Amino acid sequence: MKSPGNGKMTLSYEDCVAMREILSLIGDKWSVMVIVNLSEGAVRFSDLKRAIEGISQRVLTHTLRGLERDGLVKRTVHPTKPPSVNYVLTALGRTLIDPVSALARWAHQNRPEIERARESFERATP
Repeated sequence: MKSPGNGKMTLSYEDCVAMREILSLIGDKWSVMVIVNLSEGAVRFSDLKRAIEGISQRVLTHTLRGLERDGLVKRTVHPTKPPSVNYVLTALGRTLIDPVSALARWAHQNRPEIERARESFERATP
């Protein structure tokens, strides 16, 4: 990513590919919700499932495994009866908190305008 001095951002093809890969990794329906819920610290699987409305156990497991595979989440099994499993953001995962928060603020601020644009588009499209 380069800024040629005139305040404009220029992106190389490689920058765009990298962004696409990362956005597909964290931009699915559930990953952001998991990241947000882990932003305050370690959370048990059952508490995550309760906190994320509408997520199934299977989808939560799949999402957590993907985030763990990519180094964003760490899974810890505690040898209790029954075993307790906690998830926490890694140092790399914690670097997502600010960008995700900024995107959430942008979405909240701009959602009404986007909804108006969609309605206008739908009215104008036969």
